[in-house]
Amino acid sequence: MSEKKIRLDKWLWAARFYKTRSIARDMINGGKVHYNSQRTKASKTIEIGAVLTIRQGDVSKQVHIEQLSDQRRSAIIAVTLYTETPESIKKQEQYSELRRLSLQNAPHPDKKPNKKQRRELIQAKIQRNTAIFD
Repeated sequence: MSEKKIRLDKWLWAARFYKTRSIARDMINGGKVHYNSQRTKASKTIEIGAVLTIRQGDVSKQVHIEQLSDQRRSAIIAVTLYTETPESIKKQEQYSELRRLSLQNAPHPDKKPNKKQRRELIQAKIQRNTAIFD
């Protein structure tokens, strides 16, 4: 029985990790995607059961390949192509909790500055920058 041979970049696109294949290729070439804990190429032929580590922004996901597909379908179908490891899910939850807590401590104004206040802020920034360079 011959299995389909699918490229890593095409599978990542079909599984909806990246919007286009060229973005998926760039992320693989940039070292953001590891195949079985190894840096790889976009043309790598993938297998069911392999482990992918995908870094998207500050979050790193670890997924097992469950099904192969080279066609981009709906998000509901795309989720069935892989399963995320419990450790990865736990790390994401911890990261989102830390981010939520850090946002609570960040100062937020009650309303947007009006035109006069914006001009004053810009003027203050200009004065501060010129004082630094003088």
